[in-house]
Amino acid sequence: MIRLMRAAPKSALLLAVFCTLAGLATEAQAYLDPSTGSMIMSAIVGLFATIGLAVKTYWYKLKNLLKGKKPPMVPDSQVAPRQPVDPVQGNQKS
Repeated sequence: MIRLMRAAPKSALLLAVFCTLAGLATEAQAYLDPSTGSMIMSAIVGLFATIGLAVKTYWYKLKNLLKGKKPPMVPDSQVAPRQPVDPVQGNQKS
């Protein structure tokens, strides 16, 4: 704990120096062609598509988690009976 308290002033000083140096940086004189902008836009659209797919995939789990409910159980009458599997032939039907 004492070690963390001693490190805090050092890290605050380093952060202040970094921010000062970043503010004093000169102009970059860099050229970004149109394909770079297109690439950045594609990355942003891909990020939103990924987030949307993740939300869609886990929507009911998230909804039930936020409401504090357990997910509904499937009654045994709606579950299809399993067919026995022959270990030699697999699921092949004769």
